[in-house]
Amino acid sequence: MQMGKLLRFLLIFSSLFIASVAAADWNILNHKRRNNGVGSSSSLKNYCESWRINVEVNNIRGFDVVPQECVEHIKKYMTSSQYKADSERAIEEAKLYLSSCCTLKGDGKDAWIFDVDDTLLSTVPYYNKHGFGGEKLNATSLEAWMKESKAPALEHTFKLFHEIKDRGFKIILVSSRKETLRSSTVDNLIKVGYHGWKSLMLRGLEDEFMEVQWYKSKVRQELVNEGYRIWCIIGDQWSSFEGPPGAERTFKLPNSIYYLP
Repeated sequence: MQMGKLLRFLLIFSSLFIASVAAADWNILNHKRRNNGVGSSSSLKNYCESWRINVEVNNIRGFDVVPQECVEHIKKYMTSSQYKADSERAIEEAKLYLSSCCTLKGDGKDAWIFDVDDTLLSTVPYYNKHGFGGEKLNATSLEAWMKESKAPALEHTFKLFHEIKDRGFKIILVSSRKETLRSSTVDNLIKVGYHGWKSLMLRGLEDEFMEVQWYKSKVRQELVNEGYRIWCIIGDQWSSFEGPPGAERTFKLPNSIYYLP
């Protein structure tokens, strides 16, 4: 009788121990550490999606390259219908805000700010040929591509851009591109159908060694000093929003290929 109770106890204890180990195994970060980065395909997918999400919510910062094991996952996402749906969802929220947000004063000082790369124009064709974030950025190569003025428009922001312009906002484009790329950038924007913006702000020589967030913060301060009211900023990098002065609302578009501090 005692032996039977002991066996039942051992069976229950063993089951609980196995269950607890299995429960712990679901964490892909633990799994990745134990296996030195090599796990099952489903675990790797979970890890890479977790990495991507944490980039989007600004938990992961300052990365130079996408983890090599996640490059294919990021590529699939950035060229997928899910990327398009996520972007369109952000734009729909911006449209909802636009429908009720703003009483324009009619003095030409109601501003709406857009980033350029991966907000109005897509750099995906470039990164598709350069490792999709898995290679350290070659600025010379990227700028040579930008000079070709071949970046396609992003459909989800294209329509919103014109809707905002037609509502009477002054559209200010604030880009981390260099001033030397002005002609190519303007040509590219016009070629794909953008027109009617108020200003295109690019980095001059004095700005090139400044972190993007502080450069864009400086530009916004200059706009506010000129009397502009910044109703909204739309961009794909957190550095487009950080630092004072802020906007009434900000909307971030997905992009986990690169990070601009």
